[in-house]
Amino acid sequence: MALRSIHIDLPADILLTLNESESDLAKRIKLALAIQLYQQQKITIGKATQIAEMSRLKFETYLSEHQIPISNLDAETVLKDLEKLK
Repeated sequence: MALRSIHIDLPADILLTLNESESDLAKRIKLALAIQLYQQQKITIGKATQIAEMSRLKFETYLSEHQIPISNLDAETVLKDLEKLK
């Protein structure tokens, strides 16, 4: 997987304010971005796990622990798919 870096400017004292390392903050930003894009249905859960740099199981566990739906399917879609399988 090819990677692209994106530079963002943050207040100079953000690491001190959050009491985090630059690495920890970068991980948190990646996770937050992955979750937001996944919830907006702009990316798949697979792509979200790549952005968050987590295994799928770990990402799904994180979503579950934070009451974030793992699937974007609604009940109607699931029922239609069940009918197709019959």
